[in-house]
Formats: sequence, structure tokens, C-alpha cells
Amino acid sequence: MDYTELIRSALDARKRSYAPYSQYNVGAAILCADGDIITGSNIENASYSATVCAERSAIFTAVSAGKHDFTAIAIAGGRKEESDKMSDYAYPCGICRQVMREFVSPGTFKVIVARSPDDYREYYLSELLPDSFGPDNLS
Repeated sequence: MDYTELIRSALDARKRSYAPYSQYNVGAAILCADGDIITGSNIENASYSATVCAERSAIFTAVSAGKHDFTAIAIAGGRKEESDKMSDYAYPCGICRQVMREFVSPGTFKVIVARSPDDYREYYLSELLPDSFGPDNLS
């Protein structure tokens, strides 16, 4: 699958990041099963624990809009001064991986970490969160 539009959406969302403390701006774009793309940005807080990651921002926005079926997420992050191409790949933190797991099938959901639209890596969530615990464990 061509993830160019999804990655560009994540890079664009990165521009709306609020990261005055870390200066590390992250954007995420989640692809809904119906083809819609919902974006999110990291939003820091002086208390640090109230900070929210871009991935969770995108997922929570999508869920708040009534969407619960997702196929992929693209993540792009880097230092504030980086604009055209990130110097490294921004992987989702453990909490974000667990939030993704709540809403997706780990063996089919794609996580794309991108430095640019043509430089990215893709994984199944199950590769980034093996032997995960999810809603099916409670039934």
C-alpha cells in the first residue's frame, strides 16, 4: 500500500505540535477503515505528566468522532528545527502502543514511522507490542 498521503498528513500535523519543553515535535495520522485520515500532535504541559503524545491525540480525536476501525498510523517526529526530513524515526512509546492495541488487531494494523514520505519503516503492531494484553483477554 502507498502510505504517502498518510505520512504527509503526519508531517503536517507535526507543524501544529506544542512542544516548548522538549523541542521535539511529533505528528501522527491514523487511517480509518473508511479512508478518512485523522491527525494529532504532541501537546506538552509544564507538569509533564499531563503531556499527550501525537499518536494518542490522533486516536482520541478519531474515537471522539465516532470512529473505531483503523488500518494504519503514520508517525513523524524530530527536533523543532527539522522540517523537510527528520534525522531519525520516531517510534511510539509504550503507552501509545497499548492505546493502539485497544482499538486494532495487532497482526493487521500497520505502524509507519517516517523520516519523510519516501523514507519510512513499517511494522505490524504485533511486532512492536508482542504478546500484548487487550480487550479479547477480558472476555
